[in-house]
Amino acid sequence: MRSEQEVNRAVDQYADLVRRLCMVHLKNHADTEDIFQTVFLKYALSSVPFAGEEHERVWLIRVTRNACRDLLKSFFRSRTVALEELADLPAPLPPDHREVLEAVLALPQKYREAVYLHYYEGYTAPQMSRILHRNTNTIYTLLTRAREMLREKLGGEED
Repeated sequence: MRSEQEVNRAVDQYADLVRRLCMVHLKNHADTEDIFQTVFLKYALSSVPFAGEEHERVWLIRVTRNACRDLLKSFFRSRTVALEELADLPAPLPPDHREVLEAVLALPQKYREAVYLHYYEGYTAPQMSRILHRNTNTIYTLLTRAREMLREKLGGEED
């Protein structure tokens, strides 16, 4: 079990990362907050020794990813409808940003993960291959295919 100071430091340092990763997977603020709490509770209760800051960051990414997947596979989740589907809510983002975000979120999960980790978190393909437990060439392929899908949806020619 970790000390309160250690948990507070981790929350301060990684809160944005965990929330963004949850939003990429779940596309829902309420579920994002639930998983956020779950991830940091697991962190507080774990006694895993970290080799460094990068090891800690990767551990949090994996735990977040697995918690999101567990929620998406749950029985309850398959029997609910998102509020956004029931009513048109005002857009919090400008139209051009919203269009890009919607296109990224519409990608299949494996492509969303690759795009998020590469473009939003700045990981390289070899780093992503270690995080996602996939071959480096597979990561390059996922990124290439994701870019192509986004080009088709958005009608652009640039990355």
